[in-house]
Amino acid sequence: MVDAATLPRAGAMARIFGAAEAALEAGPLTVWEMPVPAQINLRGDPGDKAFLDTVRGVLGCALPLEPNRSVTGEEITVLWLGPDEWLVLGKPGSEGDLVAKLRGALSAFHCAVTDVTGNRAQFRLSGVPARLLLAKGCSLDLHPSQFGPGQCAQTLVVRAGVILHQVDEAPTFDLMPRRSFAEYLWHWLQDAMAEYR
Repeated sequence: MVDAATLPRAGAMARIFGAAEAALEAGPLTVWEMPVPAQINLRGDPGDKAFLDTVRGVLGCALPLEPNRSVTGEEITVLWLGPDEWLVLGKPGSEGDLVAKLRGALSAFHCAVTDVTGNRAQFRLSGVPARLLLAKGCSLDLHPSQFGPGQCAQTLVVRAGVILHQVDEAPTFDLMPRRSFAEYLWHWLQDAMAEYR
C-alpha cells in the first residue's frame, strides 16, 4: 500500500507548466503558485479556554477569534473561517505531523481535525495594483482602510470560490481556490494582468 505522506505534492498548475514554476509577471504585478502548504481544517469551541490553550501549545500561536483575521507564528499561519472553524497552514509536507499532534493533544475535546491539504491550490499575487486587479473580479471592498494585512475572507473571484488572505502591505495576497478551479483562476489572472504589461 502506498503511504500518502511520501507522495510528492504537485501544484495544481504542474499539468500545464510541468516541472517549471508557475509564474506570471506584468509590469509591477507578479503571481506565482506557491508550494502546496499543509492545510488542516480545525473545528472546536472558541469559548473553551482549555481548547484554545491546548491548540496554542501545539501550534505555537493562538487561534484568531476575530472574524476574517489571521495569526502567524514561526512556521504556522491560522486563518479564521467561521465562529468555530480555522484553516491551519504549515510547511509543505508537515500535514501528517500536524494532524497527529493536534489529534493527540485534543483527544479529550469535542472537535474535528481534518487534513485538507489536497483541497486547495495557493497563488500569491503581489504588486501595487494588486487590489485594482482583484477588484475586476471580486466584490469585496479591498481598500486598505477596509482590508489590510492579516485579514482573510472566503469570497468569490470571477465565480471561483477562494480564501483570500492579505499577507503584507505591498500588497501581497494569497488566493486559495479549490484545485478544480485553479486553472480557471490562473487564466483569468493572466488575462486581467494584460493591461499592466
